Order: sequence, then structure tokens, then C-alpha cells
Amino acid sequence: MLSFEDFARRVYPFIELHAFHRTYYRLLEAFARGRVRRLIVSMPPQHGKSVGATTLLPAYLLGLDPDRKIAIASYSAALASKFNRRVQRIIDSAEYADCFPDTRIKQGARPAGYVRTADEVEIIGREGSLLSVGREGSLTGNRVDCFILDDLYKDAVEANSPLIRENCWEWYTSVVKTRMHNRSSELIVFTRWHEEDLIGTLASLEPVVPFTEWSQLDRLPADGWLHLNFEALMSSPANEVDPRSSGEALWPERQSVELLTAKRRLDPRRFECMYQGHPSAAEGLLYGDHFTTYDALPVDIVRRANYTDTADTGDDYLCSVCYAVDSDGTIYLTDAVYSREPMELTERLVADMLIRSDTRTALIESNNGGRGFARAVQRLVPRVKVEWFHQSGNKEARILSHSATVLHNLRLPAAWRQLWPDLHAHLTTYRRQFRSNRWHDAADVLTGIVEREISRPRARAKVGFI
Repeated sequence: MLSFEDFARRVYPFIELHAFHRTYYRLLEAFARGRVRRLIVSMPPQHGKSVGATTLLPAYLLGLDPDRKIAIASYSAALASKFNRRVQRIIDSAEYADCFPDTRIKQGARPAGYVRTADEVEIIGREGSLLSVGREGSLTGNRVDCFILDDLYKDAVEANSPLIRENCWEWYTSVVKTRMHNRSSELIVFTRWHEEDLIGTLASLEPVVPFTEWSQLDRLPADGWLHLNFEALMSSPANEVDPRSSGEALWPERQSVELLTAKRRLDPRRFECMYQGHPSAAEGLLYGDHFTTYDALPVDIVRRANYTDTADTGDDYLCSVCYAVDSDGTIYLTDAVYSREPMELTERLVADMLIRSDTRTALIESNNGGRGFARAVQRLVPRVKVEWFHQSGNKEARILSHSATVLHNLRLPAAWRQLWPDLHAHLTTYRRQFRSNRWHDAADVLTGIVEREISRPRARAKVGFI
């Protein structure tokens, strides 16, 4: 039985497959053989998503079943036709004939009576066909056994248009869904552009299961979607499907960590959307890009302190921020450690930061091992007064209610995007809808700082000393 990866290598002997491509192709084969009926794949631009899903896969599907009726849709009829022509060239090849001799299409004028255009092609002697259509195009009278939707939005301008998003959804529900039957399969594959794009809208209405282990193929809900999201820079916990380490690039030979980090600095919110698959709309952000920055500290600094929140789980960040307060009570963030490294490493990082920042007092949350962390830091910097405390306040209520105070009273270095790229990305993309956020560590620390400095008596109620 010819696997999809072997098929790809035969018809495209020049193809370059990285580890994640092999995972991607293995999942596409499961889709082709009916183990997954509703599949969503999101990945960064220029990582080979269309080669796999919209060029090689339709040819493979028609080879496995020449009676299958397939439709390809994209944001424009021209692009969809381009995909169709590529599939036809594969089916025309001698390599394809060796793989699937029973799947043939019209060549030149022969045989007469069969359709072969840039938008539609029929399989000779069988019921199968391949039809391409642009978004909002008509499919009247056509039954579809397998629908492949690839990049339904041309760019950010289209995806950010409520009218275009609504038109896309209307076309999906009134055209795509009406052409499908009980056994039809759907593949949606594209770069994320907006939290309310087609993927986001479907996820709000139907079960969408993140794909993290291969055994999920055997226990999918009948009405659910399986979603594979490849992050350009690994930030989620490693799993069986994507075992990369934190910060590792998806395709380093093409887009290195350095290149991706530079892209993230230019526009963190867009990077989280397009390259990480975690979109957030600007209108739903808690802080956005509204932080005030400073170029130099004022001369009237009256206090230097630190606030640290240790990681709650293995996926959380330790967030430790040093800051200075002037005579007016304005708070200036001066240094930060924002890391998912183990505590035995972050203890030294925080201690070194306290020394170089000339910090006099450090406040460390005692939750989840924080008290032991505080003791270790105190041993490394005995001249700093290290305090620990238990945070019993509701995190969601604290962060949301103090967001305006954070923006009004905190100042960050002008170059903070370059200094702390992860911290910058997580704060500027933090959303008002609390449960939509993956990490709360940075927002929690900024909230804790303003609680301590703006509402000092209440914030210091349960403080202990080393």
C-alpha cells in the first residue's frame, strides 16, 4: 500500500521533507484513507502547506478512489485554478501512472466527451472529478465527496474586514455545506489571519480537538474536528505529534530562530496570529500597544524593588521584574527575567538581575514552590531583603480590574520589545477574555506591582520574611 509520503517522493522527486512535513503527510494520509473526516491544519506562511494539501493530496485521493468528487477552494478563482492545473500535471506524469494506472485524464482532444479545463477535470471511465472554485464561487449541481479549502483570505486586509469574513462564512454555510453529504470529508488548511476567521468561527460553534497524539485518530467524535497547529517557534508543551523543545523553529533550514525572532519584534500580535496560529483581535486586547515607554530614568528615584511570580506549571513562565519608583509614584520597569527554564537556573538569573539592578527589596509569591525559590535567592544575594507572600486573590479579577492602573502608572524601557521579546509578545497580545489567554504570568506580575506600590497596605497583608 503506497503511503502518501512515498507517493509525494515519487511524483515530486525534488521535494524536501523536514520532520514536521512527515508528520503533516502522515496525517493527510489518515485523512485520505478516511480515518479523519474533518481536519483543520494551520501553519506559518512558506512552510509547504499547499504543496501537501492542495497539490499532492488531490492527486493521491483520486489515485486511491477514481470515483471521488473533489473540490478545491481558495480566496480567488485564479489561485484555485492554479492548484487544479498542478494536480493535472501530476496525473499526466509517468511517475503517477506507475503509482495509479487506473486514474487517467483527457490528453489533448482525446478521449472526446470528457471535461478538462483549468477549473475542472474528469477521470476517464470513472465518476471522479476535480473542481476548483474561488471564494464565493458557485457549485450549483455539483456533489462533493471531499472539500479542500486553502487560504480563503488573501491577506490581513481581507481577514480584518468584518464584511469579507461574514461573506466567507455565508459562502461556507450556503454553498460548501450544501454540496456535501453524510460521508463527505473536509480539509481546511491555511495560515491564521484573525480570531474570527473560518477556523475561529467553527471552533466557537463545533467541537475542535487539538491534535497532540496519534491515538486520537481512533477516538474522534463523529461531529468534531481534529486541529493540527504548527507553531513557527515552539511555545506549547512538547507532545507526541510535535516533540520540539521550547523556542525551536519549525523549519530552521528555511526560517531560522533568528529570522523568526526578528519578525516577531516587528509585530508581535501579527506574529502570534500568522506564525504561531494564536490570533487575537486588536479590539479584544487588554493592554495592546498602549504601554508608555521611557528613555532614561528620572533623577528622583525613591525606591528600587522586585516582584517575582514563579512558574505554576511546567508550561508557565517564571516572571521576575525589577523596577524603580519616583517621588510621584510612577513605576519604571528596569529589568526582567521571563523564562521557562527550571528553577535551579532561574534562581541564579534572578539573583544576578537583583544585583545589577541595585534592588533593595524582592517580593516573591510563595505559591507553588515560591517559598523555596525565595530562600534560594536570599542565599545568593544576602544583602537584598527577600519577602515571600501567598497570593490568595482571584487572578482574573485582579488582572482585569487593575489593567487601567497598569497602563497609567507603569513605564517600560523604549527598547523593551528587543530586550524581552517573549514578555512583550505576551503582554501586547493579552486578551480581555481571560480564558482565551495561554499565559497569565506577565500580566499577573504587572498587576502585583501596581497593587503593592499603588495600594501598599492591602497588598502587604500576608507577607513573610526569609
